[in-house]
Amino acid sequence: MQMTPSRRLPVFPKRRYGFLTLPRYSMIALTSAVEPLRMANRVCEQDVYAWSIASLDGQAVAASNGLALSPTVVLDQMGPADVVFVCGGVDVQQAVSRELLSTLRRLAQRRVALGSLCTGGYALAKAGLLDRRRAAIHWENMSALREEFPRIVFTEQLFAIDDDRYTCSGGIAPLDLMLNMITDDLGRDIASRISEQFILDRIRNAQDRQHIPLQAQVGVFHERLIRAAALMEANIEDPIPLDRLAASIGVSRRQIERLFKQHLDQVPTKYYLELRLRRARELLLQTPMSITDITTACGFRSPPHFSKCYRNAFGHPPSAERQANRAPGA
Repeated sequence: MQMTPSRRLPVFPKRRYGFLTLPRYSMIALTSAVEPLRMANRVCEQDVYAWSIASLDGQAVAASNGLALSPTVVLDQMGPADVVFVCGGVDVQQAVSRELLSTLRRLAQRRVALGSLCTGGYALAKAGLLDRRRAAIHWENMSALREEFPRIVFTEQLFAIDDDRYTCSGGIAPLDLMLNMITDDLGRDIASRISEQFILDRIRNAQDRQHIPLQAQVGVFHERLIRAAALMEANIEDPIPLDRLAASIGVSRRQIERLFKQHLDQVPTKYYLELRLRRARELLLQTPMSITDITTACGFRSPPHFSKCYRNAFGHPPSAERQANRAPGA
């Protein structure tokens, strides 16, 4: 019996990543970055990616959960790398030493691309390697770092790619960063097959933002502002007029406008609109609801009005967003 020839896959150039672990780093962030590389090799049936876990002295470093990974190699003996990611976590300030900063500056001088996972961006910032760059970091650290490093453009996005800097927030966001990088390297079809293996609904992109709890942004003492935002979130389909919203929390319209401007640097109507658009984007990408139904569910007057607001916020209409998400490999 004649055998059917197997499908031949293209040969991809090999890429190598290094992950420099700092004391008490986030293991979920690190493994979320490594696992897509492993799965890419499996899907491609070849070693497209190689990676090393490293530390400054080659000793295995304990993560914030108390576990350590082996093998861990000396960073300077790791060999060439396309990108070196600094992996941070808890108490990152205490983990940043003069030796670490010197090492990172030396890598930058050698034109090695640098990245960070979770709070690892603090080390790059401290070394002066993110100045005048867009960068992402875990939302818990964002306010403090904006104050400490005013020359860096910290973004609320899940991840940021700015030339040869690859910064990412924590949790499972590194999975999305890597899938976007894999898309650039190997194509959308490969990235889609990887996401299917991991049972992901979709690959989030650079337009997706971290959800930052309002209490973390303004502090626990601004009870009226938090109550106002909670009322907004509870009334997406039928938005509450601003005067009624103000009365519900016991302030005037002018007072609520001043609260939002002072603590969130925007007027309450804009904050409310962004809440509704974020909900609309979730429904658009994660449900089969029609655009007309999403228009109603998120409190917009009509589909054209919704489309205009969506385009202003995201740069394209909702129909284009959904078409791109349904395209092969999206």
